Amino acid sequence: MTSADLLVDAFGRIRENVHGAVDGLTRDELATAVEPGANSVAWLIWHLTRVQDHHVAELLDAEQLWSADDWAGRFDLPLPASDTGYGHGAAETTAVSAAADLLLGYFDAVHARTFDYVSGLTDADLPRVVDTRWDPPVTLGVRLVSVIDDDIQHAGQAAFVRGILLRRR
Repeated sequence: MTSADLLVDAFGRIRENVHGAVDGLTRDELATAVEPGANSVAWLIWHLTRVQDHHVAELLDAEQLWSADDWAGRFDLPLPASDTGYGHGAAETTAVSAAADLLLGYFDAVHARTFDYVSGLTDADLPRVVDTRWDPPVTLGVRLVSVIDDDIQHAGQAAFVRGILLRRR
């Protein structure tokens, strides 16, 4: 197994988890916070997708799909177009609402771009420094593991919230 194979597998699992958390929920359920200030499934999936889109676009030195493919316009959120969800409080998290097909459409587009990118990587690519703002500087391998870690955590949180919502039906 190569590093690329491992990354493809990890991002593939994220896709399975995201679809499992979203599929079959209504727009209202997706936007439901199980208690005041809690993150909804919609916010969690939107946020993890925005972060992946942002980081992978930066690695590709390309425009984010959020703007390039007008996902920002399709979502029509009352947030700045550059927003990825970092630092959101209750007001911002409740502003994120979308139907399952929109959430999954954006996620799948970002996933496809990520999949294409990581499937072409070699072991020699991973030590390349991609961010010197940190000490130690961040390598490509560390950045991708960070995205995977963030996505898996948020997908798991979304699955947990989904379970609560389904018990309430």
